[in-house]
Amino acid sequence: MTSIAVEGACAFAWRNYLLRHSCVSEEDDRRAALCRYTTSLCDAGEYDFSFLQIAAVTYLKKLDELHNDLDARRAADQALSKRLGSRGAKAYTQSTIRKRRRSEPHARQYDQRKPFHA
Repeated sequence: MTSIAVEGACAFAWRNYLLRHSCVSEEDDRRAALCRYTTSLCDAGEYDFSFLQIAAVTYLKKLDELHNDLDARRAADQALSKRLGSRGAKAYTQSTIRKRRRSEPHARQYDQRKPFHA
């Protein structure tokens, strides 16, 4: 499911980006950068499809503004942190992404499932 969420979020953001930027090629380097960024979020434990979509769109917007992958990542992370903060969630920055354990997302994923009742 992880790769499906990443692929879907990237496809959504990239289609919208191409609609707004008709001079950009389908094979532009920004597409690969977008996939790397979204994959890094998923690797860090973020599996929520709607969040990944928002992150992907935000990253492309920041990449256009700042023209630098690292700066775009930082700016997108800050914007996402504000979004999560407004929902009362823990701040989501690149440094907290790196600190997450790989087992945490799986535990969180299973906690959201409802128990089966016969």
